[in-house]
Amino acid sequence: MKNLSILGSTGSIGENTLDLVRRFPQRFRVCGLAAGENLLNLVQQILEFRPDVISMKTPELADRLEQELKRPGYHPEIVWGTAGLVKVATLPAADLVVSAVVGAIGLLPTYEALRAGKKVALANKESMVMAGRLLNETARQYQSEILPLDSEHSAIWQSLQGERRVALRRLTLTASGGPFFRLGKDDLADITPEQAVKHPRWEMGPKVSIDSATMMNKALEIIEARWLFEEEAEKIGALIHPQSIVHSLVEFCDGSIIAHLALPDMRLPIAYALNAQERLTLDFPVLDLGKEGHLDFFPVDDDRFPALKLAHRALALGDSGTVALNAANEVAVSSFVAGEIGFLEIT
Repeated sequence: MKNLSILGSTGSIGENTLDLVRRFPQRFRVCGLAAGENLLNLVQQILEFRPDVISMKTPELADRLEQELKRPGYHPEIVWGTAGLVKVATLPAADLVVSAVVGAIGLLPTYEALRAGKKVALANKESMVMAGRLLNETARQYQSEILPLDSEHSAIWQSLQGERRVALRRLTLTASGGPFFRLGKDDLADITPEQAVKHPRWEMGPKVSIDSATMMNKALEIIEARWLFEEEAEKIGALIHPQSIVHSLVEFCDGSIIAHLALPDMRLPIAYALNAQERLTLDFPVLDLGKEGHLDFFPVDDDRFPALKLAHRALALGDSGTVALNAANEVAVSSFVAGEIGFLEIT
């Protein structure tokens, strides 16, 4: 039985993780949950999985949660704020921490989980973008481990199993292109927040969906890959692949390429990380290449989507460059959602 702490339990990654716990109750138990403001969903999760410790964003929400949970025989510890996130991330009982909160707030609990010697299944890409070097050093110092949870990074991780790293030539992350990759620049200028949050392939929260639409999501993933796999930035790139069937490609020195293919379902990479790189038997729909018919790939147009160029520029500047890029993007996305700037002004 593996005990899990889940940071960001009411988001897409958190919900998918809990679906796997539900399917494999003999393998996984939830000891801690942390969420932001989605009290209704969190209460439902708590009543089903009965964690020992629960964290919410504010003390007011924590008080409301305490009122909701006044039930005989079950008295979990309720905490809040950044300290609450850290508490859930460092629970002594936790064997694995799923770090899936969105944004810079995920850095401190991820760091503290590693300092506590935990295995961290990482979906909070901002942590690696801002402090990849520090997190890698911390994992080595405290004999903890960072496991990729994003589909693209998990695909690379799986493709590298059994391979000699010196033979690696290039890592290519795939991007769906979001909902707008076929639009011209003039049309992109008129995109609204309501349009930008509708992703054609994946179910994601609003911030990640907007990042996908601007390709900033892929830019951050390039930076994340640089630190997860500790490879030179020049070896890491991206291709647009609208079907989201090929999740990443790994090219080797002899010119051969290993690609990871699967239907777009986040439960697959989550399951691989949760079960210590041993594949669970899953009864999900399976890819049929005969029915798929064809797979398309396109280069990224840096004029319409300059985010990838910004990522490589930030990496060239060093740690301060990637921190600045992440912070600027978070502010820009918030400004776009508030109607203060246009879509093209985000990047």
